Amino acid sequence: MDRLEMMTVFVAVAEEQSFAGGARRLSMSAPAVTRYIAALEQRLDIKLLTRTTRYVRVTDAGQRYLEDARRIIHDVDEADEAAAGINAEPHGHLAVTAPVLFGRMFVIPGIADYLQRFSKMEVSAIFLDRVVNLLEEGLDVGIRIGELPDSSMRAIRVGQVRRVLCASPAYLAAQGIPRSPGDLPHHSLVTPATGSWSAVEWKFVDGEKIMSFKIKPRLSVTSNDAAIEAAIRGMGITRVLSYQIAPFLASGQLQTLLRGYEPEPLPIHVMHREGRYASAKVRTFVDLMVERLRSDKALN
Repeated sequence: MDRLEMMTVFVAVAEEQSFAGGARRLSMSAPAVTRYIAALEQRLDIKLLTRTTRYVRVTDAGQRYLEDARRIIHDVDEADEAAAGINAEPHGHLAVTAPVLFGRMFVIPGIADYLQRFSKMEVSAIFLDRVVNLLEEGLDVGIRIGELPDSSMRAIRVGQVRRVLCASPAYLAAQGIPRSPGDLPHHSLVTPATGSWSAVEWKFVDGEKIMSFKIKPRLSVTSNDAAIEAAIRGMGITRVLSYQIAPFLASGQLQTLLRGYEPEPLPIHVMHREGRYASAKVRTFVDLMVERLRSDKALN
């Protein structure tokens, strides 16, 4: 059996956590996938996968091999595309990740545009409100909000967002407008329990001074969507990211508060693994998303 084919089968089974799932991804029979894995383990003389009747997991040795196999397959794909020429039409599968609400509002429209342009492409969109390691989780492109750690990934800045307080005009008419963060304990507060900015301690900036306030919410919810809906319905003041309420600011359903006390904006980056060549599928998707995001007024 070809070694690269065995690696490809192993990566599919490991990522799907299933022999049947790996077989479906590769349009192979389950017995053929089993033979490939057995041959690879025999060749390496190590156990790569732990199998039970309910799941398949990679072993410690398998995890190390998985990371190397992904890198090798990625490099081979890049070399093939480079040989085909820079104008080769994108084809194959692309895996993309972004924060949940950002993905729904900005990435899905970009993916729809991408799939309409390139008929040979398939896309998996994984929207999670946590930091995702692109290499370890087998993802091609990620969109991150916030400062980036040192990384081997290539990052392209496309905009920024602010952490903002907001409330409905009806609530503010009834309860008054806070003039400083010190007024917040006298108001009904709504806190979303997702993301690093959702803690019960809210920070503000006054010149060079950073102020922290312990927040006791009247309502705590599990998503930004729910917090925004509560604010629209006049239930109190909430704190979210500016892009999340852009449509409601435009419609007048919400208005921002305490603009002069906002912390520094958070950058937005499109990230992908940097290689010797930019693969056609990654290059075209990144170019499309960078153009769309940079031109969006809600992000710039």
